[in-house]
Amino acid sequence: MRNRLFAFLVLFFVVCCYGDETREIRLDELDISKMTSGWNEPKANKSIEGRPISIGGRKFEHGVGTHSESMFAVSLDGKARRFEAFVGVDDEAANNQGSVEFRIYGDHKLLYESVIMKGMDAAKEVDVDISGVKKLLLVVGNGGDDSNHDHADWADAKIVYDGEKPVAADALNSQPYILTPKASGSPKIKGPKVFGVRPGSPFLYTIPATGQQPMEFSVEGLPSGLSVDKQKGIITGKLEKSGEYKVVLAAKNNLATDKKGFKIVVGDNLSLTPPMGWNSWNCWGCAVTAEHIKAAADAMASSGLINHGWTYINIDDCWHGRRDPNTGVINSNEKFPDMKALCEYVHSRGLRIGLYTDCGLKTCAGYEGSEGHELSDMMRYAEWGFDYVKIDWCYCENKDPNKTYKSFGDALKQVPRDIIFSICNWGQNEPWKWGAKVGGQCWRTTGDIEDTWESMSRIGFGQAGLSEYAGPGHWNDPDMLVVGYVGWGPQVRPTKLTPDEQYTHISLWCLLSSPLLLGCDMTKLDDFTLNLITNDEVLAISQDTLGRQADRISKNGDREVWAKELEDGSMAVGLFNRGLFEDKVSVSWEKLGLKGPQKVHDLWRQKDIGVFSKELEVNVPAHGVVLVRIAE
Repeated sequence: MRNRLFAFLVLFFVVCCYGDETREIRLDELDISKMTSGWNEPKANKSIEGRPISIGGRKFEHGVGTHSESMFAVSLDGKARRFEAFVGVDDEAANNQGSVEFRIYGDHKLLYESVIMKGMDAAKEVDVDISGVKKLLLVVGNGGDDSNHDHADWADAKIVYDGEKPVAADALNSQPYILTPKASGSPKIKGPKVFGVRPGSPFLYTIPATGQQPMEFSVEGLPSGLSVDKQKGIITGKLEKSGEYKVVLAAKNNLATDKKGFKIVVGDNLSLTPPMGWNSWNCWGCAVTAEHIKAAADAMASSGLINHGWTYINIDDCWHGRRDPNTGVINSNEKFPDMKALCEYVHSRGLRIGLYTDCGLKTCAGYEGSEGHELSDMMRYAEWGFDYVKIDWCYCENKDPNKTYKSFGDALKQVPRDIIFSICNWGQNEPWKWGAKVGGQCWRTTGDIEDTWESMSRIGFGQAGLSEYAGPGHWNDPDMLVVGYVGWGPQVRPTKLTPDEQYTHISLWCLLSSPLLLGCDMTKLDDFTLNLITNDEVLAISQDTLGRQADRISKNGDREVWAKELEDGSMAVGLFNRGLFEDKVSVSWEKLGLKGPQKVHDLWRQKDIGVFSKELEVNVPAHGVVLVRIAE
């Protein structure tokens, strides 16, 4: 009896004092689909490229391979004990390149930070006390340089715990939230205040206006040669003489009438505000067909995007067929049986249409390029009815981009219709310095964008210092928008960007006066995405007549402030937080060149914040933005 009582007391003491049994769970046993990666997809028990994990020549059976910038959050109940792992750059990184740093946070507190680790460095052992932590955050940074070859491994990573089993969590807010209020039923004309066209070119402009349908349109002072469809608001015709024509656009429904001043500039300059539209590549890739293009045009009209100034429907790579063996004239392939009819279809919706080619013998996807056929191809596009051309740089490595693109610019001056010229040589040889001189209206400043925070933020915030090369008729282009459903074909999926990151994406591209080209499946526009791309106050920052590109005003760690002057003398300002946790971001009037009290208006929420005497300080979510207009 005495022995039984003693055994009971020992068991009682163990349960009370030590609680649950200590266990461990490997990182690769958790749901790593919640881990973000700057490139490719994280792999359980493999490197980011799917090979066995190897760091500094040491092999590991278990772990997770990822790529900077990367985050992984784990929910704990406060009863976990330790996080253990070996970290480093995987040996598969090309030429032993790559440089990364590993950080571990517990409930926003930094618990561990590695040195910068490079290719072939020995694996570094990590053993961190996580007692009391409710949310563990594992971060891989890019080591302070670019993210090329940053193949990072959390090898033999595990969590030792006593309480509830750890589970993967969202590192940042993943729940969509809508900021922009719905438009009223009364007519409101949107879009730019100016439009450029060459003498004698076909004119096509749809008056963008929101409000209750049906609506009737008219134009006061419309010059001879142009006419307006009163039901659709589509202005068509031709203007033969150079000059400026000031007109008044009007939209009327049974609630009210709205009017807006508008200037038509007939001359050599096109794209007086940045192009707004859609491109097929980030959605369909090489799976694109004529039916996809029709569906995108239908969706741009039916969704109401056309009423907010979205205009272009652009076909990217993979449409080319064979050339006529006798004439050299390019033909489309079987996926695009009738290009002329397709252009007419898009134009009938009040939209414009674009096409893709390459300056080399082949396109990036291996189709027929335009080398040696620059004039005949541009004439063919004009014959079909295209309004925009993107010219890529594959198979052109030994060419001089200045001379190469000038041959296309010279050709486009000879075609009988306006075709916007988009140079796409990925920023090589600094096209912002010569793009306008060779006839370009916009030019890519970077390589291709991906729908990751690492890609989008690196590209967008990397535009600092280029503002002097942007203005009406010539725009720096940091690539397409990766919001909504993307996938590069044939399947689509939701973007990997969080809601806050998408607000940052649109805000920054509008501040940069970049071309706004959606890359999503236009038939899958959810409420969040549609709200995101139809905020007219935000879009007006892009389409401002002054055409300034924002400059970076300040950078303090992960906090940045960007600003651009607007035509009316006010200023658009973006306060960005590139950090992992919500933070305060501020800007002084002195930094902005302002004096005295200033009214501050929140552009996403479309409401006044207040009057501030010397500065503005706001709370900004992780990877998020507060976008404002400041005026006296």
